[in-house]
Amino acid sequence: MEHTSQVPGQSRRGKAKEYLHLYFVDAMSAMAQGLFASLLIGTIISTIGAQLNIAVVEEVGSFAKSMAGPAMAIAIGYALKAPPLVLFSLTAVGSAANTMGGGGGPLSVLLIAIAAAELGKLVSKKTPVDILVTPLVTICSGAVLAYLFAPAVGWVATAFGQLIKDATVLQPFWMGIVVSVLVGVALTLPISSAALCAAFALTGLAGGAAVAGCCAQMVGFAVISFRENRWGGLLAQGLGTSMLQVPNIVKNPRIWIAPTLASAITGPIATCLFHLEMNDPSGGVASGMGTCGFVGQIGVWSGWVSDVAAGTKPAITPMDWIGLLLVCFVLPAILSWAFNLVLRRLGWVKPGDMQLEV
Repeated sequence: MEHTSQVPGQSRRGKAKEYLHLYFVDAMSAMAQGLFASLLIGTIISTIGAQLNIAVVEEVGSFAKSMAGPAMAIAIGYALKAPPLVLFSLTAVGSAANTMGGGGGPLSVLLIAIAAAELGKLVSKKTPVDILVTPLVTICSGAVLAYLFAPAVGWVATAFGQLIKDATVLQPFWMGIVVSVLVGVALTLPISSAALCAAFALTGLAGGAAVAGCCAQMVGFAVISFRENRWGGLLAQGLGTSMLQVPNIVKNPRIWIAPTLASAITGPIATCLFHLEMNDPSGGVASGMGTCGFVGQIGVWSGWVSDVAAGTKPAITPMDWIGLLLVCFVLPAILSWAFNLVLRRLGWVKPGDMQLEV
């Protein structure tokens, strides 16, 4: 009789991969949605209100922005399948972690909300007074962790983000390539480029390079897969996400070459030629959005408006608009199409390789 048993080492490795995916893919992606539903949309509403001089609209945007911490924490708890009392208690945890995390608020919320949610889940429905115990454990553990670690996490995240920004200013060509390619790749992978940019507060020239990389991936895949996916695929990838191509990338990684090469070119063009900066008040989240709902472009424009109001930028010029259009739309489309044409002629990319299952 044949006996089969699971190797303990393999079991542990499988569990580790499962938790890594849960905490750093599912939780981070959910956190990004929390950011979108609070800080990002609030910034857009506030900008519209400021430009139209409608105080109540601007105030509504401020309300949304102030809820960034709780929104992120609740989104994380939702991804972790937290019970209701744990989920609702994470509002206070998110507020504490985001406030004390400073410039690294989103990263602080990610780490601390995960810990508080798991601790809350340990005691959830384990006592007759669950309605008291579960919120108490979740909120108090999260608050203690926020007091102990959030300032340090915020300092590290801010310092790292500042290092990237400083390096981009000192070496705009090479760092433009590095930032553009890495953030663009992160956008296509099943992780959140917006959350990463927010966590490290990628603004200024580094933010501009990040925008370039994200646009190269989204517009690039939308254009080079047009023969397979037509207009629906163009809109789904160009205004939605290039993450839709991940299953196809797994099958044939070579389809990723064209948009990635395009990002390596548009990044330094953004930093060196057009000096494209992302100074959106959202603190970097728009840097990782690309053309998704045109949030990246709105963020750049919002930064221009803020800089003009602050006196650090004389005016919004035609060259600014030309640079934005070329970096975000025209160049990604042309470059990706040209690179992909070569790849198709080499036989590295074949018809149907980028067909979306939608």
